[in-house]
Amino acid sequence: MRIGELARRTGITERALRYYEEQGLLRPERRPSGYRVYGDADVAAVRRIRILLAAGLSTAQITQVLPCVLDDDGLLAPLCPELVDALVEHRAKIDEAIDELAATRANLDVIISAEARSA
Repeated sequence: MRIGELARRTGITERALRYYEEQGLLRPERRPSGYRVYGDADVAAVRRIRILLAAGLSTAQITQVLPCVLDDDGLLAPLCPELVDALVEHRAKIDEAIDELAATRANLDVIISAEARSA
């Protein structure tokens, strides 16, 4: 299938699909004319990429992670033991960011409530 069909089947823009290719996440065949040709496996690959992006991984991280995940009907499972360690570390960074944002929100709440009291 050509890029337009893959875009329709996955709900992803052609521009995003080209970006995934630039990042090494997709590797379509090329016709002598230069047209990209995708297979059904690419539909599943795009689904895995979207799930991993939604989990907060960068495309660089996904390049490393993608070969180590099993796709069981949209539910991803790690195949490589080192992947679990990397994902646990990534989750810890997300937890830190959440804690920092909660502290920032608490500081804003204090400022907002102080303004309300002075009015």
